[in-house]
Amino acid sequence: MGCLAPLYGMPLGLLTDLYQLTMAYGYWKTGMREHRAVFHLFFRKPPFGGAYALAGGIEAAAEWLDGLRFTPDDLSYLAGLRGNDGRPLFPDAFLSELQEFRFRGDVDAVREGTAVFAHEPLIRVTASIIEAQLLETALLTLVNFGTLITTKAARICEAAEGDAVVEFGLRRAQGIDGGVTAARAAYVGGCVGTSNVLAGRLFGIPVKGTHAHSWVMAFGDEQTAFDRYAEAMPNNAILLVDTYDTVRGVEHAIATARRLRAGGHRIVGIRLDSGDIAALSRIAREKLDAAGFHEAVIVASGDLDEFRIAEFKRRGARVDVWGVGTRLAVAWDQPALGGVYKLGGIRPPGQAWSFRMKRSDDPAKTTNPGILQVRRFGTGGRMLADVLYNEPQHTADWRCVSPDGSEPPISLAQAEDHGDLLQPLFRDGQRVRAPLPIEEIRRFALQQREAIPQSVRRIEQPAEFPVMLDQELFRLKTELLRRIEAAASGGAG
Repeated sequence: MGCLAPLYGMPLGLLTDLYQLTMAYGYWKTGMREHRAVFHLFFRKPPFGGAYALAGGIEAAAEWLDGLRFTPDDLSYLAGLRGNDGRPLFPDAFLSELQEFRFRGDVDAVREGTAVFAHEPLIRVTASIIEAQLLETALLTLVNFGTLITTKAARICEAAEGDAVVEFGLRRAQGIDGGVTAARAAYVGGCVGTSNVLAGRLFGIPVKGTHAHSWVMAFGDEQTAFDRYAEAMPNNAILLVDTYDTVRGVEHAIATARRLRAGGHRIVGIRLDSGDIAALSRIAREKLDAAGFHEAVIVASGDLDEFRIAEFKRRGARVDVWGVGTRLAVAWDQPALGGVYKLGGIRPPGQAWSFRMKRSDDPAKTTNPGILQVRRFGTGGRMLADVLYNEPQHTADWRCVSPDGSEPPISLAQAEDHGDLLQPLFRDGQRVRAPLPIEEIRRFALQQREAIPQSVRRIEQPAEFPVMLDQELFRLKTELLRRIEAAASGGAG
């Protein structure tokens, strides 16, 4: 189930930056409305100091695009905008065009949950230049955040080494949509559940929860608080033990667990929310086991992320479930992915494609021209290498170079299989790939993470995954760079 319609109940045509509309009007005014354009959405650097990302937000982007239109209220608002001369920013004739606007182009996209790397397009849009331009901002906001949180969750689950991870971040999330989107993305990335009840209803994500310190503080003593909670929730008794003294809290929880067992129920477990999680979890495990509660789980929470979990694991923590909130839901150490949407080519009516690229003194910001596709090569169920190529110029022999033109870092001769990552999502404005159930997306994302080489998945100091350029794409890029530099210096093109 999508989240845009349940949350907002209206088309989101104005989910854009003003300059997308001013450029669209400019193209319309200058007679370029029939020009075809191709844009690619990609990121330049993987997040969190890692070497990969898991694509997120693709389904939300498709839902947004499927319902894209401008309502009468939208057009009324735009009609009221004024330029610096006090006159309308947009003429009525252009607003009439927007009234009839429907996306009629093509979109190719990776499947949500796909492992992706720097400079690889997650989405490719081929449409009239006005249509393609108007998609930029919404696609970026939906895919950037979705990809960021899906990747963060995957890294946290990697650090947990098979332990369950639950997303607890709603109270610190960036508003309603941030909390809902983060919960969904975290589940896709590998979390087993969320504390966010709205996200649970919207997406069918398992909801998990215990109680707060305030419950314990509301009673005269900790033992009474635990007993009363167990009486109220005998089938969901996870007791927070660190309100006063953690070790004594564990002992009180064991006493409550004995009363539960005598009444035909069993304690689910305890939660540690502060202190030295590694040491306290070992003490708690010893006490629970000694009392015969071997199945009682230990949940840990409290400003956790992949780095802290990895540290606690190295120190022998006996934690079964990690509750991760703020640092997951808001991507604490990197709050934005930095994805971009760049023009790869333009085609006037009746003419051939003219490929375009952005040049920068920063090599990472120099884009790849063409109608780009990504071919992934694998062997033994593992990803081996990716190759970027320009579909119109591809020769199918897979002769590749490194992005800087040097010898490729790996031979593709050992590959057992390969296939393109970008697959049709819209054709002529019609969605051609049906929405996928979240459980299927999640399973695919987990498979993708497992297929990434272990050295690339490392939390710290990961190896770089080989992403190469097809030789024809490298030649095109080199030639366009030569022309751009010649034009900048005043020479002949």
